Order: sequence, then structure tokens, then C-alpha cells
Amino acid sequence: MSELKRKAAEKAVEFIEDGMTLGLGTGSTTFFAIEAIGSLVRKGYDLRGVPTSVASEEQARKLGIPLISLDEVDGIDMTIDGADEVDGDLNLIKGMGGALLREKIVAYASKQEIIIVDDAKLVKTLGTRSPLPVEVTRFGHTLTARNIGSLGCVPELKGGQKPFVTDNGNLVYNCRFDKIDNPQSLDRKLKDIPGVVETGLFLGLATKAVVAYPDRTVMLEK
Repeated sequence: MSELKRKAAEKAVEFIEDGMTLGLGTGSTTFFAIEAIGSLVRKGYDLRGVPTSVASEEQARKLGIPLISLDEVDGIDMTIDGADEVDGDLNLIKGMGGALLREKIVAYASKQEIIIVDDAKLVKTLGTRSPLPVEVTRFGHTLTARNIGSLGCVPELKGGQKPFVTDNGNLVYNCRFDKIDNPQSLDRKLKDIPGVVETGLFLGLATKAVVAYPDRTVMLEK
């Protein structure tokens, strides 16, 4: 599985051009992309990275990738990130690693969002493979979770008795739906619940997806 992740990451990095500002995603697949970006920097590429998590920031610094905050740029040329599910329209579920809020802010600011996955992440309907992460405020989070559950899912607090805390100081509920037939509608309903900060539904943000199979990589475009 790690080899497939590396294949997808290295294929996506081929789209990077000298002088770009890059969004640095978060997760086990994106780890390989950041490694490859570090190699380009060592070869002399003039690149700047905007990390989507503390973990990605720490990895990038160790590799010598120059970093810049999102507030210091007008936009991002390209972001490379992973996903937990990808459907045929390049709609995504992301955020099982807990970085969904920063990932979505960076994706929204990006001219291109290239998603890197192995073939197991492809689905016909979102929600059939992965739970949906939803970031919520700590205040009143159990009530927020009950309201989320009223939409037809089973919300489970990430980390359980030792809750996972995001880089933004919030909590995450992983919400298990049987399937998500209308992700646009669900996204709106979730965001209407007080206490919900952001959802792991990334709709209309990905421009390409590199899918690694055991014998090949395939590029999907909208």
C-alpha cells in the first residue's frame, strides 16, 4: 500500500513548475509528495510551501522547503493532498487525519487541487467506505454531536476517551452514514448546526486526481 501511495505522489509532483507556491497537504500519502517536493528544492527549484497542518510544516522544515503563511500570498498555484474517498465527479471525503479545516481553506485558495490516492479510495457514492469527519467546537460538543446524528449518521468522537484535538483547538466527530446521496445538501445541513466548524466534504475543489493501481497510475479530471 505504501508503494501505491508513493507512486501517486511522485506522479502528481511531475506537474510542479519552478517558481510555484504549493499547498502541502496532510496524511500518509501526502507525506511522499512532500518528500518529493523536498528533492526538487534540493535540485534548485524555487518553491514555497503553505502547510495544512503542524505535521506537514515540521516535515517540510526538515526537508528544507521554504514555508510561507497563507496570509502572505494572494493565492496558491497548486495543492497536492490525499483523500479518504473520491467519487466520479471528484467530490471527496477528507480529514480522517484531523486537518480538514486547514486543508479546505488551502484548497479553496488553490488554482489547482491535485488529489493523490490508491485505487481503494475510489467510490461510486460518498460515505460508503469512510466515515465523514466533522470538526466541532469543544463547547457543547456532545449536543452538537446529537444534532449531527439527527441527520442520519452515527457520530463517534475521534480519540474516544482521550479526544483528538485539531491544530485549531477543536474536536472531530467521525460520522458513519450508510451512504451520502446528496453531499451538497448534507454539507449545508451540517454547517447550519451551531458548533459545527467545517465538514470533510470537499465538493468542487479537486481539479485532478492521480490514482495508483498496482500496475499503473491513472489521471482523472473533471
